[in-house]
Amino acid sequence: MPQAHIIGGGLAGLAAALDLQDAGWQVSLYEAGPALGGRCRSYFDRELGCRIDNGNHLLLSGNRAAMGFLARIGSRDTLGGPAEPLFPFVDLTTGERWTVRPNRGRLPWWVFVRNRRVPGARPGEFLSLLSLSRAGAEATVADTLRPGALYRRLLEPLAIAALNTSPETGSARLLDAVVRETLAQGGEACVPVFPREGLSESFIDPAAAYLSARGAEIRTGSRVAGLTIEGGRVAELALPEGKLPLGPEDAVVLAVPPPVAATLLPGLTVPDQFEAIANLHYRFEAEPGPAGFIGLVGGTAEWVFVKPGIVSITISAANRLADHAPEALAETVWREVQAALGITAPLPAWRLVREKRATFAATPAQDARRPGPRAAGLANLALAGDWTATGLPATIEGAIRSGCTAARALRAA
Repeated sequence: MPQAHIIGGGLAGLAAALDLQDAGWQVSLYEAGPALGGRCRSYFDRELGCRIDNGNHLLLSGNRAAMGFLARIGSRDTLGGPAEPLFPFVDLTTGERWTVRPNRGRLPWWVFVRNRRVPGARPGEFLSLLSLSRAGAEATVADTLRPGALYRRLLEPLAIAALNTSPETGSARLLDAVVRETLAQGGEACVPVFPREGLSESFIDPAAAYLSARGAEIRTGSRVAGLTIEGGRVAELALPEGKLPLGPEDAVVLAVPPPVAATLLPGLTVPDQFEAIANLHYRFEAEPGPAGFIGLVGGTAEWVFVKPGIVSITISAANRLADHAPEALAETVWREVQAALGITAPLPAWRLVREKRATFAATPAQDARRPGPRAAGLANLALAGDWTATGLPATIEGAIRSGCTAARALRAA
């Protein structure tokens, strides 16, 4: 039986492990950290006295790889969200509120219905989305899309959330890939979903249980410090307890962050510029509203998620906030939360979680640095991660697809 050594226990590594195990491979997974999940995980925060997600993630029903991943490990029913495609927004500068509600079919008649589209947006503005599909490799979102109410109140927040990069520098092609698989497919592909309890409870713990029940070896706190290359293949892994020789049928999936991959494989071209994400979690009980979240326009934060006992906000493309004091940021964002939720409660207990290198910067130049699964040129190694050449930005969907692609590449080899 061939042996697959998966280095990295994030979603990309887990997806590769699932595919290879189901194909009959024996799987060993090595995670350097104390827990699986990478950036997609939950943990108990002692200061808040509750469990929180490392970051907030909003999925769409059109994310086929993510939905398939959850169905395979038996946790699709752990997701919550509205039963239809609806996206509530509030403009913090004007106080105006609206809900974007695409119809389920592919013919987008909703853009002609005033109470379904963005206020102030004309139906003709939606045609600017077609320019994304014609954008060149160097085109940015801001240069490609037409300015106006639709851009400011829907497309710009969508671009920032999907790319984690400002529209002024973000790749138009990467945003087009997201739009083609969701909005362009109609409302049926745009139903928003998110974990009701936590990311680990939906994605990570069930995947680990699935793998373990079928004989996989999962090792946390086990950093692979080096790879021995001989004859165009990986011959040994440097583990904490010593060198592990690989058999002639053994293979490796390298599903680690790009700087780690470049260290283990000198000469490998990887993205080298990154964007931060900041998440603020407030210990507060609030009404979730019809969707369980609300988009913010004209403020510091972009999204407010309401879960039992916790209000969490996301600030994408957050490099600009690197020098902001945590206390001042928490107070500023809480005022935005008050306006969004219509509350007057004073600042509650809070926790700021910054991911300084949350994703690669989704610019055209950085997109060109993303390697394919076999870019290392080694017969028994494939790369995986949302930073590899998935055709998508660095998202949960892209991470899972990269793991599946790496597994297919090894099976084919």
